[in-house]
Amino acid sequence: MKRTLDFFEVFAEYGRPLSLTEIAKILKLPVSSCHDVLQSLQERGYVYEIAPRSGYYPSLKLQDLANRIVASDPVIARAEIALREIRDELDESVLLARVDGLGATYLLVMEPSYPLRFLRRVGDRLGNLYATSVGKALLGTLDERNRRKAVADLELIKLTDHTNTSKEALLAELEESRARGWYLNKEESEPTVMTVSATFRWNRSVFIVTVAGPVFRMDKQLDEAVAAVLRVCRDLENPGAGQKPG
Repeated sequence: MKRTLDFFEVFAEYGRPLSLTEIAKILKLPVSSCHDVLQSLQERGYVYEIAPRSGYYPSLKLQDLANRIVASDPVIARAEIALREIRDELDESVLLARVDGLGATYLLVMEPSYPLRFLRRVGDRLGNLYATSVGKALLGTLDERNRRKAVADLELIKLTDHTNTSKEALLAELEESRARGWYLNKEESEPTVMTVSATFRWNRSVFIVTVAGPVFRMDKQLDEAVAAVLRVCRDLENPGAGQKPG
């Protein structure tokens, strides 16, 4: 198995067709051993010979299998475990939303033990793009041209005394938030509510993880909340990264 993986890594590194002799030399293996592996891969359709004596190259079969595996990945199941851990760590509401266009839908909501909590339900839609950390995070995933266009099309209604109604100030905040990797809403959408969000990408979709709660509790553990959302986004975007083999 390890030897088979070595073959694919060699093709990825060199990025061109390789002959049997070249592969054997690179991997420091007997030509006969390389021939057996190549023959097996060719029989299963994972590599093909470009032309007689012109070298071998992987087919699209491996990519097709990888795409099918990724498409079936239980990202929601993985996210549920990770979000539950953050909820238990911070004892605040933790949410997962999936972006679709300039909107987002909440897919998971983990509630804290406190009766005073941030209320959202699975299936709820994102309220707005400018006064929520989820909305800002969504805008932050856009390239500069589309981000400026989206902000230009917004009507910035004052929802609380802390709502920002300046489009230039919003664009500046988005740039700063993109640079640090997380987005903040402190009483901008609702009085006394504070939320922190970050994003991750999986299978060509954008997801947003949010920690939310009342300001008087969130202020005390803002650093911990930021670290938690950044950690879970990193781990969900790169499953298995950093884990030591068993």
